[in-house]
Amino acid sequence: MAKMDFGGVQEEVVTREEFPLKKAREVLKDEVIAIIGYGVQGPAQALNLRDNGIPVLIGQRREGKGSWEKAVRDGFKPGKTLFPVEEAVRRATIVQYLVSDAAQKALWPSIKPLLKPGGALYFSHGFSIVYRDQTGVVSPQNVDVILVAPKGSGTTLRSNFLEGKGINSSFAVGQDATGHAEERCLAVGIGIGSGYLFPTTFQHEVFSDLTGERGVLMGAIAGIMEAQYNTLRRRGHSPSEAFNETVEEATQSLYPLIGKNGMDWMYANCSTTAQRGALDWRHEFRRVVEPVFERLYGSVRSGNEPRIVLEANSAPDYSERLKRELSEMAGSEMWRAGAVVRSLRPENQKKPAAAGKRAAVSKPRPEGRRNGKPASRPKAKPASRRR
Repeated sequence: MAKMDFGGVQEEVVTREEFPLKKAREVLKDEVIAIIGYGVQGPAQALNLRDNGIPVLIGQRREGKGSWEKAVRDGFKPGKTLFPVEEAVRRATIVQYLVSDAAQKALWPSIKPLLKPGGALYFSHGFSIVYRDQTGVVSPQNVDVILVAPKGSGTTLRSNFLEGKGINSSFAVGQDATGHAEERCLAVGIGIGSGYLFPTTFQHEVFSDLTGERGVLMGAIAGIMEAQYNTLRRRGHSPSEAFNETVEEATQSLYPLIGKNGMDWMYANCSTTAQRGALDWRHEFRRVVEPVFERLYGSVRSGNEPRIVLEANSAPDYSERLKRELSEMAGSEMWRAGAVVRSLRPENQKKPAAAGKRAAVSKPRPEGRRNGKPASRPKAKPASRRR
């Protein structure tokens, strides 16, 4: 593993230089990989592995909300590379258990007896193993238990792969029954399209993941946006202005700058008025929010959050309740205003149809090119405001 300095702390990281795709193929050449669940992470991991020259089988229920049909559309053949769940597990030496956390609990009694001694049980989330007292997922002692958790959705994992980019992933070995668990884990991690692999534990992965999803990644950011939008509306600002200043500018201008160069760079390239206010008020928000994060982490660690998830997701009316909650969000003034704002982005405007044959023949040269060569342009000056 490579040694890297993260803010003054030395950590080990696996890169494609230490573990190239060629090595991954060699490690996995005699394995039979079955991906169980073709829903969220399953399609991306399956297609990336297949495109990387690593054969995979799919295990999926036929009644799985169109997932069976999606696998067929993606080129998996019933009876050859697409099977019912139990049959896929029987054929596999590495079982990638990628159904939802609630489904992992429900399916486990039928999965466990079919695991081969010396095989591997693979997860992309530590939930079922860490909260085994609630899920009942206790692995046999004669199989490897490994984890690769991409730091992004299945959609992002696949789109990054198609663009020739990797995605950061965490990896962990929960049980090494064969002496080769880590090698297997890294091989699959590279095969699914990871750019860098960061060591963790099952427990650390699930604690950080559940905290992040409920916090900055989704829950907190949605709540903060709603609070600012509502404050602006109460003070007489129009829906479009409140949305532009709360969501549109953040997602279209500022957040991409943070992702590309860091928070300090984004601050340095904002107006001095924005800099001063943001630097001062960030401390106020941190002081207010940090106790909430402490309570959140405690709820994750105690097992309260997984209890809520398993109870909710196992309820027979969960799909209907979820649809109502999401519809309520989509139907709020804020997100209805957002739909209109998004539609006005230049890339979402319909392009006018070509006017006659002459227009079709006399195509203008691509912008920024002269005589087939890139045109020289003056360097852009820093924006005078935040955008």
